[in-house]
Amino acid sequence: MSKQTILYTRLGDEGFTSLLGKERVPKYDLRPEAYGTVDEASSFMGVVRADPAASARTKKLILEAQRDLWVLMGELATAPGVKLPTQMTADRVAWLEAETDQIGAEIPPLTQFVVPGDTAISAWLDVARTVIRRAERCVARVMHEDGLENEEVIRYLNRLSSLLFALARYEEHLAGQRTTLAKEVGTQSEE
Repeated sequence: MSKQTILYTRLGDEGFTSLLGKERVPKYDLRPEAYGTVDEASSFMGVVRADPAASARTKKLILEAQRDLWVLMGELATAPGVKLPTQMTADRVAWLEAETDQIGAEIPPLTQFVVPGDTAISAWLDVARTVIRRAERCVARVMHEDGLENEEVIRYLNRLSSLLFALARYEEHLAGQRTTLAKEVGTQSEE
């Protein structure tokens, strides 16, 4: 008879969770809010990766970024003063910049703000991008109020949002779909 995996601990039933380093904090604390938001974004990225319509290139880049996000979440889930063997590094930020630049060179130039939703894949990428932006705001608060020292965490999220934006436009381009641009402020949209 095989042993069943238990998928709950009951340790959070009173509204507290443990950070790495044994510290218990409320579930609404800055750090759980930040790593929970990163986890949410990774899940939206997973929706894109699971869709057969997404390009192999996009799926590969997303998986690599999702793996980076596990390192980043571990860092956010660690109590101040506790050192981890693995941390977000500048070379991972540079990887995002290089990939974003490469994709940016392959898509038509943008002259205005973009209205998301031209393909299902690009729409999900834009959702993931906006959740990453929210995560970035959460991480900024952790940095300013709770002493997160590794500035590469916020840099990584900032560059990841740019990569997701570029991938959304790339997927539209691959689908032969012209990206919908916003009109100038104050004008009516065409019916």
